[in-house]
Amino acid sequence: MIEPADSQPLRQAPRSVVALVDAASGVERELIGAWIADGGIARELGVGAPITQLDLDPAAVASRLVGRRDDPLVVPVRVLWLPPERDGVRRVGFGDMLLLTNPRKPNRLAQRRLARKAPDRHVVLTGAPALLSDLRANNPEAAALHAAGSGEPFARAVVRAAVVALERAERTVIGDRYKVPRLVAEEILDSPEFLRRLELIADQSGADSQEVYRRAEKCLHELVAAQSRLVSDLFTQAMRPVHASTWKVDTDDSGLDRLRALNRDYPLVFLPSHRSYVDPFVLGDVLARHDFPPNHVIGGANLSFWPMGPIARRTGTVFIRRSFGDDEVYKAVVEEYFAYLLSKRFNLEWYFEGGRTRTGKLRPPRYGLLNYLAAAVRADRIDDVLLIPVSITYERLNELGAIADEQLGARKKPEGLTWLARYIRAQQHSAGHVYVRFGDPLSARERLVALGDPMHKTPLNIPLRDTETADAAPIGTSAEHEIAEQERKAVQRLAFEVAVGINNVTPITVNALATLALLGVEQRALTLAEVRTLLIPVIDYIRRRELPSGELDALTDERSLAVVLEQLSLAKVVTVYRGGIEPVYSIESGAHLEAAFYRNSAVHWFVDRAIMELSVLAAIEPAEDHLRAGWQEAFRLRDLLKFEFFFPDRAEFSERITAEMVLVDPEWHNRGRETRGSEIVARLRGSGFMMAHRVLRAFFDAQLVVAERLADKDAAAPIDRKELVAECVSVGKQMLLQRRLHSPESVSTELFGGAIKLADNYHLIEPADPAAADARADLTRRRNDFAAELRAIGARISLAATLDPSNTLGPVTR
Repeated sequence: MIEPADSQPLRQAPRSVVALVDAASGVERELIGAWIADGGIARELGVGAPITQLDLDPAAVASRLVGRRDDPLVVPVRVLWLPPERDGVRRVGFGDMLLLTNPRKPNRLAQRRLARKAPDRHVVLTGAPALLSDLRANNPEAAALHAAGSGEPFARAVVRAAVVALERAERTVIGDRYKVPRLVAEEILDSPEFLRRLELIADQSGADSQEVYRRAEKCLHELVAAQSRLVSDLFTQAMRPVHASTWKVDTDDSGLDRLRALNRDYPLVFLPSHRSYVDPFVLGDVLARHDFPPNHVIGGANLSFWPMGPIARRTGTVFIRRSFGDDEVYKAVVEEYFAYLLSKRFNLEWYFEGGRTRTGKLRPPRYGLLNYLAAAVRADRIDDVLLIPVSITYERLNELGAIADEQLGARKKPEGLTWLARYIRAQQHSAGHVYVRFGDPLSARERLVALGDPMHKTPLNIPLRDTETADAAPIGTSAEHEIAEQERKAVQRLAFEVAVGINNVTPITVNALATLALLGVEQRALTLAEVRTLLIPVIDYIRRRELPSGELDALTDERSLAVVLEQLSLAKVVTVYRGGIEPVYSIESGAHLEAAFYRNSAVHWFVDRAIMELSVLAAIEPAEDHLRAGWQEAFRLRDLLKFEFFFPDRAEFSERITAEMVLVDPEWHNRGRETRGSEIVARLRGSGFMMAHRVLRAFFDAQLVVAERLADKDAAAPIDRKELVAECVSVGKQMLLQRRLHSPESVSTELFGGAIKLADNYHLIEPADPAAADARADLTRRRNDFAAELRAIGARISLAATLDPSNTLGPVTR
């Protein structure tokens, strides 16, 4: 009943013992009473003092314990019922439900039968004991209220401490994966700090304090995940077939033992990439197999539909509204609940991209929940929390059709029972491997300090707008504003480091490489031998860089490669023509967005190489200083792609581009200015592949569509961003038919959205003052310059494509 940090041997043998009996039935009371009479507590604690039994109930504790003048040893006691053992594991199965009782909480008749016929199905537990004086010292505010005449708050604190001690004792028997929180809402609503915050909200808003309290109570009960071990067992078994029969889970277990050891001292926050609705089930299965406690999964309220919502809440899912608006009570409840879970070392999990990726690569992160985490660290609600980047990568996904439709402007279908039935039915086909990889843990406190957070002890009641933004609300003084800005930037940089951590462990799958190859050829199909010839130098490049990868050996053998392509054909991503001399392969008509999704899961590994290629091609153009021109192009490309990829600072970026040059031409530094350009181009061709057109063309084509639409508009006309995206989809389809765009993957609402962010960053979206002719002319000129620059980059990408051996291959001789 004392927190581990405070645990210590008893100072002296207690003169009396109070057993707080947590019993839900007469059978449990009899079992506990018989166990105590048989010397159970004396054996457990090594004390022989007289024992008084008392119900674990606030009223009983208030009337018979908290006012005692002696110092009894308080020991919580409970009966733990266990499911039958199956294959060495005690876990509830659907067959147990035929008995119409929960094996972990059997009814009275079942308890009587089990106590008589299966004594191994129950254990009498004692929680860590504590002297009454220590309980008072651990709860000074509640004890002070008792001294003033109100014993109820202290009694509730004693009951909570007993429940926590019993939960810990249970986990020594059933394992950490059944760690669940109890009495959460009650403990938060009893917190003096939280009550003071509610009073402050009432004062500031002019609302009645009791009404504010009732709203907070309602919000808490809406928010708090009421975890159930029974529901967790059954839900896991019910949902496992949705992914277990579809994917073979491939996990790197090497770091999990270390994470479990760290979890004894720190809460863990798992931050996975989000590619599928089954991500939480896949990750949850992996962690459960390694005896991690269940995560509290933070999810959007759109997935709280019946019956999934009520079930998911009982397995640890916390459904949060997407936007809080000006609801200060809801914000206060979310922040307090978040800090509570972390302070109690419950592990969390959320998908910080804000939703599933539509393109296959990581989306820009959302910062709202990280803000709450940072606030809890700054306020010393927790010593530290470890952020765990997690990559979940699927070889194939059966939900890509809907994702592709959304990129072409279709409305996202609302989640519900019909949607769920369709989704589960779609998973009934084998889809290869799913790779789960864990990045290096990041200390939130250490990284925030290193990233410039002043660690100002800001109270948690400084409001945030909602979970969709990192911008703080207006703050009074300039000093407060500067602190808030430093905190905001530190959180953004921390999110960036998490994203880099995810990318660093994301493996290159066979389907990522197969689609990378086929998307890069110019309007033609490839034979099996041509695909293999194209991929071998790329695989060699991957191995030279020691990049994480899947089973890439399958792509070097023609028979295995044929199987990979056939699987993609069954998924309707690749089409196979068999009517000629031999089969030829190409991307299925209308499936370019699906193919790009697979490629983009690994595209970040090839961005540096692609930028290096375009920089070389810029450097060989007429210029006074070719080397300087090449570096200017590299940095300009980095800036144009900053909303699509996670780039390091300029110094590290320069080192990475230089490393790419050395991979192609180890003697590059030693060549004279006259031969350097032509030699590096020759060596690029000799490397066996070019990446620029395969990796970057779709992004720059999408930017070109946005740039040309902006250049065509009146500089003084306001721009509606949603309407602009819709216009870009329509005009992009026309440009595709005119062959001004090179692939349907460029026509994507997601890519257009990133391009609009870029244009806004260059101040090309906001209209000019209609009365200021110079401002209108300047904006028009800058929009036209932007479009012209992108056309020039497109020309260099086309040149890179012509240099690629796959676009010049003749018939392959066998």
